[in-house]
Amino acid sequence: MSTTDQPSPDNTTASNFSDLELDPRIHKALDKLGFTDMTPIQAAAMPLILEGKDVIGSAETGSGKTAAFLLPIIQRLLSTRGATAGTRALVLAPTRELVMQIVKAFKDLTQFTPLKAGRIIGGEEFRYQKAMLRKDPELIVATPGRVLEHCGQGSADFSKLEVLVLDEADRMLDLGFSEDVQSIASYCQKDRQTLLFSATMQQKGLSQLIKELLNEPEKLLLNTAREQPKAITQQVVFADDTKHKQRLLAWLLTNETFDKALVFTNTRAQADALGGLLRYQDFAVDVLHGEKSQDDRKLTSSRFRQGKIKILIASDVAARGLDVSGIDLVINFDIAHSGDDYLHRIGRTGRAGEAGTAIALISNSEYNLMSSIERYLKQRFERRTIKGQEGSYQGPKKVKASGKAAGSKKKKVPKSGAAKNKAAKPKKKKIPNTTQRPAHPDAGKETG
Repeated sequence: MSTTDQPSPDNTTASNFSDLELDPRIHKALDKLGFTDMTPIQAAAMPLILEGKDVIGSAETGSGKTAAFLLPIIQRLLSTRGATAGTRALVLAPTRELVMQIVKAFKDLTQFTPLKAGRIIGGEEFRYQKAMLRKDPELIVATPGRVLEHCGQGSADFSKLEVLVLDEADRMLDLGFSEDVQSIASYCQKDRQTLLFSATMQQKGLSQLIKELLNEPEKLLLNTAREQPKAITQQVVFADDTKHKQRLLAWLLTNETFDKALVFTNTRAQADALGGLLRYQDFAVDVLHGEKSQDDRKLTSSRFRQGKIKILIASDVAARGLDVSGIDLVINFDIAHSGDDYLHRIGRTGRAGEAGTAIALISNSEYNLMSSIERYLKQRFERRTIKGQEGSYQGPKKVKASGKAAGSKKKKVPKSGAAKNKAAKPKKKKIPNTTQRPAHPDAGKETG
């Protein structure tokens, strides 16, 4: 596997899309969309993909990865259209929202072509998806679980697949899709091009997936997950408990200046509870999480995108795939479980060079996790105090060299007298049975 370590965007002059030999219909769509300069991941990946090589791309959220793999695929589909029947390209993504985002991007880029794309996600009628698959769209975008069902039932035929894309591969592994992805790949022809995009390359199991599915891939490491967008101001506000967090959240949503705000929780129940509380306080808010139906999730995302609601409360289902411009405030009501999850959350703001603010509400029990994220990202978040909203908890009094809170060690409590006696009581020894068996009735009698 060859590796190309690309410099960050600050040190790279992105190439122009016009430099690439693409179909005129693609250039027409790019012109209409206002796309001129390529991002670093696009400039690095697209020529390699157009050459037919397997590629691993690692770059931050919002860096243009979707167009980086879609444009070469579209060029390939157009240049040999009619030569092969059936589905020719498959993109696997971890969430329904990301699937819909990719399908929309494909439609925008192919608006002057006859190419068609289909989506396969959970929450939609199986029979409608089967009918769509019978029409043999050139591209399928899908979540692994549902498309594997179609493979098992024979309604999806990938025997002539030319390109397989694993988008947000690290997230798919997080969600337990590793075996599903490998099973889907077994339904595809071996002589194919495989592309893998991931925000981080440290995910457990990723190297094994690469070894099994990719063939001598080119590895592109650009601005990776740990390199946060410089346009995002990251702050921490300490809180005593959940009720204190609720008061802080209401204050921030009332006093901060923002066009759209995204509030993250770790559980669906917490998201619903906050949604009800904020509505009671007359905030224009909606909730997005995995328990909602696909139609509800689509409607909620659309309302947020159009600005009909300014505040969206979400579980991590929205962290990868919610592509909404104008989000300038992200609030972590609950701190994320890992540094990568944290980055995907705050990556919803500060996109395309725009400024954004990310605020984490941190209680005593969350401090060490927050500290681990700081250490992972190699930075210290700004500590912020909101006048009139201070709590009794203002962070640990002492911290270790690692940055974590220094807690006092628990001293061993001496045992009480009764406990001592109980502990000191010797175990009963097993006394051997020395009683002799009764003699045989004939014992001692003379014979003869």
